[in-house]
Amino acid sequence: MKYNFNERIDRENTSCIKYDLRDEVFGKKDVIPMWVADMDFKTPSFIIEALRKRLDHEIMGYTFRTDSFYTSIAGWLSRRHKWDVMKEWITFSPGIVPALNLAVMAFTRPGDKVIVQQPVYFPFFPAVENHNRVLVNNPLSYENGRYEMDFEDLLRKIDKRVKMIMLCSPHNPTGNVWKYRDLEKLAEICIENQILILSDEIHSDLIFRGSKHIPLASLGPEVSDITVTCVSPSKAFNLAGLSTSAVITSNRELKKKYDEMLESVHVDGGNIFGFVALEAAYDKGEEWLDALMGYLEENLNFLVSYLAENIPLIKPVIPEATYLIWLDCHEMGLSDKELSRFMIHEAGLGLSDGLIFGPEGSGFQRMNIGCPRAVLENALHRLKNAVVQRFAQ
Repeated sequence: MKYNFNERIDRENTSCIKYDLRDEVFGKKDVIPMWVADMDFKTPSFIIEALRKRLDHEIMGYTFRTDSFYTSIAGWLSRRHKWDVMKEWITFSPGIVPALNLAVMAFTRPGDKVIVQQPVYFPFFPAVENHNRVLVNNPLSYENGRYEMDFEDLLRKIDKRVKMIMLCSPHNPTGNVWKYRDLEKLAEICIENQILILSDEIHSDLIFRGSKHIPLASLGPEVSDITVTCVSPSKAFNLAGLSTSAVITSNRELKKKYDEMLESVHVDGGNIFGFVALEAAYDKGEEWLDALMGYLEENLNFLVSYLAENIPLIKPVIPEATYLIWLDCHEMGLSDKELSRFMIHEAGLGLSDGLIFGPEGSGFQRMNIGCPRAVLENALHRLKNAVVQRFAQ
C-alpha cells in the first residue's frame, strides 16, 4: 500500500479536541473518541512538504491570497466535480462554520426565517438563532433506512419571512448524496419563492463508489444566481486546524455583501499555512484521496458486516459519502439519556449523540470511522461486549 492508513498516530497532548478533551466532554478519558469530524490519518506528505518549504522562509508576516489560491480551487472543482467556476466568484472564509454565520448576517435581517433540514449538522442552529433570525425546521423523512427531502412540508413552511435555506450536501450526519432530482426540485421551489440557498458542500470530496456529488450551483445560471456554496479541503485532507475555506457565488451582489461582512469583522486575512495547504491539496491530492476513499469504503464494509452479524440491534444508515456513520439504535429500547450513558460508560465509546442534530436524531448515534482499521475493530468489539452484557441481564 502506497499510503499507510493503518498506521496509528498518538494524538494525545497535541491540543487535540478529539482526544485531549475526552474527560471534559464524556466525563472519562478512557473512551475511544469517534465523535469530532476529523480523521486519525496523517495529513498527506505532499501537503506537509509544501508547509515545510514555506516554513523554511522563516518570516510569517502579513499575507494575501495570490492567483494560485483561486486557480487551485477552480481546477479542483472542474476536475473532480465538473463544475466550472471563475476566480471572481471565489472568496475566503476561516472555516465553514464562520461562513455560515457570516452568510446569515450578510444575506438576512433580524426576524427573517431560515430553513434547515433536521437531523443536520448542529452549528446550523446557532448560526441562525444567535443572530436573531428564526430557525424553521423542514425535517427529512426517514423510511426504509434512507432519508429524503420532504418537499410538501417545505412548501407548507414557506412564507414571506423565509429568506434562506441551509442545505447540507452531502448530508451530515446521514451520509446522503442528493440526487439531481432532489436538487432540481429544491432549486425550483427556492427560485419561485425568492429564497437564497446556502449550500454547505464541505463533504463533497468524500464520495463512495456508486454515488456522485452534484454541486447545486452547477445546475444552471438561474440556480447559481441564488446559491452560495461553501467548500474546503479540511475534511478530505485532514486540515481542519488550518481554518481555511472558500465561499463561491456567481451572483455579484451576494458576493459583495458577503465580502463586506467578512471585512467588517476583520477575519478576511486568513493564514499563510492554510493557503499553502489548500493549494497543495487541490493541486496534488487526487491520487491520495482515491486511496483514502478505498480505505474508508473497506472500513464501512467491515462495520456494516460486523453489526449485521454481531449487533443486529444497531442498524447503520448506509452512507453514500463522508466517514460519519449514522447508527439507528432504536431497537435497543433505551432513552436518549440511557443510550448516551450506555455508549460512554458501558461500551467505552465517545460518539456524537443524535439529539444534538435536532429532535429527529433521537435514538441515533453518529460514529466517525476515519481511523485505522484496528481502532474501528476495537470499538466494535467493545460495543458488542457491552450489548451482550446489557441484554443478557
